[in-house]
Amino acid sequence: MVKSYLRYEPRASFGVIASVESNIAFDSSGKHLLAPALEKVGVWHVRQGICTRTLEPSTASHSGPSLAVTSIASSLSSPLVASGYADGSIRIWDSDKGTCETTLNGHKGAVTALRFNKTGAQLASGSKDNDVILWDVVGETGLFRLRGHRDQVTDLVFLESGKKLVTSSKDKFLRVWDLETQHCVQIISGHHSEVWSIDVDPEERYLVSGSADPELRFYTIKDDTEGKKDVGNENGDVNKWEVVKFLGEIQRQTKDRVGTVRFNVSGNLLACQSAGKIVEIFNVLDEVEAKRKAKRRLHRKKEKKSSKGAVEVTENAKEPATEEDGSGSLIIVTDIFKLLQTIRAGKKVCSISFSPVTPKNSLATLALSLNNNLLEFYSIENDANKKNLAIELHGHRSDVRSLTLSSDNSLLLSTSHNAVKIWNPSTGSCLRTIDSGYGLCGLFVPHNRYALVGTKGGTVEIIDIGSATRIEEVEAHGGAIRSITAIPDENGFVTGSADHDVKFWEYQIKQKPGQDSKQLTVSNVRSLKMNDDVLVVAISPDAKYIAVALLDCTVKVFFMDSLKLFLTLYGHKLPVMCMDISSDGDLIVTGSADKNLKIWGLDFGDCHKSLFAHADSVMAVQFVRNTHYMFSAGKDRLVKYWDADKFELLLTLEGHHADIWCLAIGSRGDFVVTGSHDRSIRRWDRTEEPFFIEEEKEKRLEDMFEADLENPFENRFAPKEEIPEEGAVALAGKKTQETLTATDLIVDALDVADMELKRITEHEEERSRGQVTRFQPNPTMNGLPPSDYVLDALSKVQANDLEQTLLALPFSDVLKLLSYLKDWASIPDKVELVCRVATVLLQINYHQLVSTPASRPVLTALKDELHSRVKECKDTLGFNLAAMDHLKQLMASRSDALFQDAKAKLQEIRSQQSKRLEARADTKEEKRKKKKQKK
Repeated sequence: MVKSYLRYEPRASFGVIASVESNIAFDSSGKHLLAPALEKVGVWHVRQGICTRTLEPSTASHSGPSLAVTSIASSLSSPLVASGYADGSIRIWDSDKGTCETTLNGHKGAVTALRFNKTGAQLASGSKDNDVILWDVVGETGLFRLRGHRDQVTDLVFLESGKKLVTSSKDKFLRVWDLETQHCVQIISGHHSEVWSIDVDPEERYLVSGSADPELRFYTIKDDTEGKKDVGNENGDVNKWEVVKFLGEIQRQTKDRVGTVRFNVSGNLLACQSAGKIVEIFNVLDEVEAKRKAKRRLHRKKEKKSSKGAVEVTENAKEPATEEDGSGSLIIVTDIFKLLQTIRAGKKVCSISFSPVTPKNSLATLALSLNNNLLEFYSIENDANKKNLAIELHGHRSDVRSLTLSSDNSLLLSTSHNAVKIWNPSTGSCLRTIDSGYGLCGLFVPHNRYALVGTKGGTVEIIDIGSATRIEEVEAHGGAIRSITAIPDENGFVTGSADHDVKFWEYQIKQKPGQDSKQLTVSNVRSLKMNDDVLVVAISPDAKYIAVALLDCTVKVFFMDSLKLFLTLYGHKLPVMCMDISSDGDLIVTGSADKNLKIWGLDFGDCHKSLFAHADSVMAVQFVRNTHYMFSAGKDRLVKYWDADKFELLLTLEGHHADIWCLAIGSRGDFVVTGSHDRSIRRWDRTEEPFFIEEEKEKRLEDMFEADLENPFENRFAPKEEIPEEGAVALAGKKTQETLTATDLIVDALDVADMELKRITEHEEERSRGQVTRFQPNPTMNGLPPSDYVLDALSKVQANDLEQTLLALPFSDVLKLLSYLKDWASIPDKVELVCRVATVLLQINYHQLVSTPASRPVLTALKDELHSRVKECKDTLGFNLAAMDHLKQLMASRSDALFQDAKAKLQEIRSQQSKRLEARADTKEEKRKKKKQKK
């Protein structure tokens, strides 16, 4: 009988607050902050400092390794959130419900920039594939692709007034695109290095761009109305297309490149985050202030000139570009933008985001994500900035170096470079955080009241879990403690260190002088001197043998009682990084930096099998208790499940985004926990789903084959198409496995429907001849007529994939599909789909349709039908819009404020009330003072 095994599946991941690959963003309410956590987006409540929800793609929607979030954008007018991923896909989420509304596929590289327009109906995305795609969020489709940049697109911003889009790229240029004509209308040069970020103030007066240059560049944005006036000028032809005009430069405080530039919602502040630790906050002065400042500056200049007597011409040459307003005063960029203050963070800043809600007692709230897994919130005031909150307890500041489970699996101990954290492994909540040295290994003392941590400095730290304190630090070794192992069924443990010593320790409960209660201490009982650095120590479950892995690539096995050498295991080409002994004491498995796992018999020290296990160093290996199954983890980011008796790979668990350092298995083998360089801790649970080795092998081969399909061999070395200089437009979609499958389904549906129609006509002929037979419909069509069956297959195609699906249809099937469109057009809710299908098919197959006589009657019938149906839809929509507008006017006439002005009016009333109250309080105070004076 074929042996079956139980499958392990990812259940939870925790420990990541904010990963470095993506930006952070506030949601539309300003109450929550969206922070990237590797493949998830965490929704953090700003006041409470807790993660209320995670936006995580379902495992069914993607196979293979989990992909990191590389960009986040939120719509200010709706609860929609867009997240871009490393494979080029974009997911639209409803942040209130936490559900994924749609997935958009179009980019071939990681998504690097996302931005919604003001209404939230359109989304622009930029990617590492140098393309910009405009998406219709409501219709869930790609509108078009804009091509022209020569390198990765780094940022983009909508100019609502003129229906334009400005994009920045690593190719040092900004491009202005007209979204109506779908062309690049202006290319802006001037930067000497890669442009990293751009933004526009809410009133769309100024555009700012930041690069690795030591200054920020500012531009003025021309209104469409201004553009029309300019046409009549002598040089109107030049100015006609100049949407963005250079205004000037402002020197930055730091030499690091710009990371992000962002205006706040009211437009009175500009934040410039550099790639270092500094965020500069600029005050944006209004027109009146700017004019006043310009007048003062010009006045001072005149005074200086008159005092010197001589006019220097050179000074004028250096003057930056100016903006001339109607009054004749020349405003330069420094008159408008004034450095208000700088925020210095403790570590490098990855991203910033302004809250869309302006607080009462300060100018703005700014959120920062740092590169050490930390979120900070600052309130910005006129004269200073104040840190309100830091979200830091939910994760380590650096790599998770070791993991240990308590005997009852209720607690999980993780160590890092400066802290020890104790987690609940089932919920992923952090229970305790204790400051410590650089912990390389950990151990729970029996009864789980205390824990031990071996550090890089050679000390053993004793931690009281109940009080979350470090009660003692024992100087144990002269080098880093690499391994700490409990002695089974005994009152002690063993440590192995880089100082060539293996030391045996005993637990003692003592009351030290000056202390109220008894506490745990440890004392060294005996030592074993080795001739090289000790990397790992393992003890057999019967406490008969102790195995020691050394830096010289050997493993030495000693008798526990006499410490005499029993076996030496040779074979690894590089040092052994991890090892474990099975529960029955028969097998010892060693994992090495040479990427191999070796399984040895502990009776004679013979190597049963050498397995090429990982694509990089094997960092952790452990047997499942009471079995010969084992888990290994490596620097190749994979966890692998093995059968040590059959020497077979059972499962590969993908999920981590960086090297895996450690793993721990529950005492019943029902779950595995892994810790990684990406700062995440992941839990994999055993399910009740059985699987077979042969099936898994086939599945792995299929995955390899599919991966090869997606990037075919021919395309890999084909010359890349030349991108035109002025920018061009292309289809938004991308050919994927899903689009190919959808095409196959439509072709199958057309064939089945064709066969059914033939059977129906044959049946009709038989009936007309008088041969009465009962017609048996095709059971695969689920009782649907042929036309509806094809429509059902077409409706199942995602809106975003429709173009690419129809692109792959053969011409014979295109004609069949067109013949059905006339019937479908009579269904009111399918008119939009029919129009899209007809348009796409005509665009793709235009020349063939024109030259094929059979297509003419179909197209003629379709022309009249579609025109009338679309007109009906248009009339219905127009009528509904007019009715809603009328209702709005009715409601506005009943109230004393219009919809838009309601909020402003309410604020005005409140401010008036507060002024009245203040005035009353003042008058009361004055009366009291007068009374006192009279007395």
